Amino acid sequence: MRDVCEYCGCRTVPAVRELMEEHDAIIEDAGDVRTALLSGDRAATVARLEHLASHLDPHVHREEVGIFAALRAQGDWSEEVAELEGEHRDLDGAIADLDPADPSFGTRVLAFLESLEEHVEREDLGIFPVSVVTLGASGWDTVAEAHRETPTFLTT
Repeated sequence: MRDVCEYCGCRTVPAVRELMEEHDAIIEDAGDVRTALLSGDRAATVARLEHLASHLDPHVHREEVGIFAALRAQGDWSEEVAELEGEHRDLDGAIADLDPADPSFGTRVLAFLESLEEHVEREDLGIFPVSVVTLGASGWDTVAEAHRETPTFLTT
């Protein structure tokens, strides 16, 4: 597990804990991509990137349809939510634009991984604690529905 703040008790809220555990797995996936890249194995790097993307897609959907939608519906934190959703689009575009034949592939992969790690930290230390202290019952119902609609990629 990454070293993250635990002052707000985010991990005591099951839906937030699950999203943060997905973040832990995504950051581990990012480490696997970095390891493959630094070993010089482009095929392994591409395979690890595909694996990472297979985790990012459902995770992003759960965030946007769950916590982000709930905060927006309450009228809270709309600007921050919009910024995070924009980062989701940027990350998706960055991973889609990676071309293993491009001489700048390695540099672009590392830039993508850095952006991903910064984004995860912003959510873990920003919007997740905010959601814990601001969402009401209807907001948590929205989050629960998003989690039912798109189950976690984590194995139990």
